[in-house]
Amino acid sequence: MGAVADVIVVGGGVSGLTTALLLAERGLRVRVWSRDPAGATTSAVAGALWWPYRIEPAELVGAWSLETLRVYEELAAAPAETGVRMVAGVHEGERLAALGPWARGLDRASEVPEGLRVTLPLIDMPAHLRWLEGRVAAAGGVVERRTVRAFTEAAAEARVVVNCTGLGARELVPDLGVRPVRGQLVVVENPGIDEWFTHADPSSSATTYFFPQPGRLVLGGTAEVDDPRTEPDLRTAREIVERCARVRPEIAGARVLGHRVGLRPSRDAGVRIEAEDLPDGGLLVHNYGHGGAGVTVARGCARAAAQLVD
Repeated sequence: MGAVADVIVVGGGVSGLTTALLLAERGLRVRVWSRDPAGATTSAVAGALWWPYRIEPAELVGAWSLETLRVYEELAAAPAETGVRMVAGVHEGERLAALGPWARGLDRASEVPEGLRVTLPLIDMPAHLRWLEGRVAAAGGVVERRTVRAFTEAAAEARVVVNCTGLGARELVPDLGVRPVRGQLVVVENPGIDEWFTHADPSSSATTYFFPQPGRLVLGGTAEVDDPRTEPDLRTAREIVERCARVRPEIAGARVLGHRVGLRPSRDAGVRIEAEDLPDGGLLVHNYGHGGAGVTVARGCARAAAQLVD
């Protein structure tokens, strides 16, 4: 048996680590059980531009997103440490009036002929996840590699269990409303692009975006509902490069560094942040179903879940 804990957070992606950090900073003894190293989670594959994308319920997402935005703006003061930078770019075809009330919280946004030009947090996820793990450890938390087959395993070692298992919640809860939305990316050498670009058609499984990350340019993408494939499709990769090159022709000649696939943990009913009693008297707090915006709502959802831990 591991160290005694007040709370065990199951899931070591951005949602799990952020929730664990808030709980540990409250003085609780926190352990994080994660099947995979942080760098191998779905969070590590993310693009990861702050933006409420493919996530419900709309009436709650705005506040969660803006709370998280303010945190990232602060973290961007130390990008080498936190992995967070403020970067300008264009959401092609977007207009402020078409967005929700949350858009009034965007400080640096203006409409241009192509769409909406705005400066947003762009997160280098492997670096940010390492930073989160370090912060959890500094606050007294422990991150452990452990595969969980039932929440009762964690409940046997802590009075509160927090479910941040993402797609794993489909089997663990079980919640059949949790579904994979496949995202494929291509990583190339950056030919000198320093701004991001996105164009998303909600009616299509194909999206177009590129994000300049340290030492690389990340190209996307796809949003393929109920597609559990985790291996890259080379035809899809060629199409991604071609779409991005129509926006910035220099991308066509960029050397490919690698391919990535992540399964976004979508949920038909939207994000679930809820507590339920366990049979042995313990408490199970859910924080899952973040779709394509887990990074965008990480702090807001973590705080909402942490408030349910008495």
